[in-house]
Amino acid sequence: MNVFPLTQLRRRDLVTGYTMLRILFGVNFFNHGFVRLNAIPEFAQGMVDLFADTFVPEPLVRAPAMLVPIVEFLVGIGITLGLGTEISLLTGMGLMVMLTYGVTLIQNWDAASSQLIYALVFTLLIVGRCFNDFSLDRVIERRKNAK
Repeated sequence: MNVFPLTQLRRRDLVTGYTMLRILFGVNFFNHGFVRLNAIPEFAQGMVDLFADTFVPEPLVRAPAMLVPIVEFLVGIGITLGLGTEISLLTGMGLMVMLTYGVTLIQNWDAASSQLIYALVFTLLIVGRCFNDFSLDRVIERRKNAK
């Protein structure tokens, strides 16, 4: 006996849940970047220091580290507003792959676990994009179709 058949899920509830998760996650990602924007050189130096004992050359740590806050900030805006949702989510997932590589390289398993949770949320948001009804993407799509 199926206690909770998926056929009983209402689209309205899925859209509401998706929207709230997208906004919450977007705000989280936005603030990851926003609070670091005024301290990018310091953030990058912190990353260089963390990877000092690895085989990764300093320029290959510093250059991406300089971009991480900017990418987090922009991805966060896109996800929060539902603007360029697909590219924002895919860019964010790509960032998570890069960050996961880094934290596992320095054997920071707690951070790696956290990264997996972020990756799971990105995956849910990517898979559920058909429920992205309350978004700027949808507003733009409706305006295009109305012409």
